[in-house]
Amino acid sequence: MKKFMLNILLEGLDNETRMKLLPSEQEAVKELELNGSIVNNFIKLDMSGIYIVMMATDFEDVHSKLSTLPYYPYMKIEITPVRVVNSINE
Repeated sequence: MKKFMLNILLEGLDNETRMKLLPSEQEAVKELELNGSIVNNFIKLDMSGIYIVMMATDFEDVHSKLSTLPYYPYMKIEITPVRVVNSINE
């Protein structure tokens, strides 16, 4: 498994739809967290999207996992492979 940093912008998601889908979105995110796919996530202050640190085999696997989310059709996703530096000397 590799680690990926996702910069997700939500586009075309009106507030009514957002609120209607929110409970199932939260449940699906929690499931991805529990199975280790989502390592961490950070909601943008302006609520326009989210940053996610995700474990996956490749870009296709990232999309496969994200496609389970109700907000997925509204996501513009930038994916960057990353590695964690555990100490200053690495």
